Amino acid sequence: MVEKSPSILYVKHDDHPYTYVVAENVSAEDYMAHYAHDHHEWVKGYVLKMTPVSGTHDDKVRYLRTLIDAYFTFRQIGMTRAEPFVLKLPESRREPDIQVILNESLPRLTETYMESPVDVCIEVVSPESGPRDYGEKMLEYEAGGVREYWIIDPVRARGTFYRRNDTGLYDHIAPDDTDTYHTPLLPDFGLHVPTLWTTPLPNLLQIIKNVKKMVDA
Repeated sequence: MVEKSPSILYVKHDDHPYTYVVAENVSAEDYMAHYAHDHHEWVKGYVLKMTPVSGTHDDKVRYLRTLIDAYFTFRQIGMTRAEPFVLKLPESRREPDIQVILNESLPRLTETYMESPVDVCIEVVSPESGPRDYGEKMLEYEAGGVREYWIIDPVRARGTFYRRNDTGLYDHIAPDDTDTYHTPLLPDFGLHVPTLWTTPLPNLLQIIKNVKKMVDA
């Protein structure tokens, strides 16, 4: 159901609140030309305006990206891109909080977007984004061939990790007994989930020290 007001559209979904829609019947090309730079996403012709991030959200994203970039300093096997950098999917254009792009995937990276499949998408959940992150985006990333999808949820103090299996579907992968998540995509890397809920988060020097300990172990 779509309801119109004089200035904005609202799309009502059964399983989550109204999502701001700033335009409809927009092509993917027009989205890239006119909306992608300004914190919008595109789904089947609708241009969705993303809500402003909170300080908590920004802190988690910055920590995660710094951690992974520090790892890539020691293991030069990839790179990251962060929102609002676009991920091109079959029926949508999303702006994941973080995209992890391994060297073998670099031929699909352009100046303005990453053509899926990308190696890892990371979303940090905001109070209003949970239905999208756990629902719509998970299905889109799975269908688009994203190899791993990490959902970092400060609201619930929970990390959820999915890995694509040989059938193209996501398996839920639990962290180990120390609540550290490991992935074969990033050898020697470990994400200690409880650290994400600490205040303050580790600073740059602590991150580099911890990553060096990982890769030297």
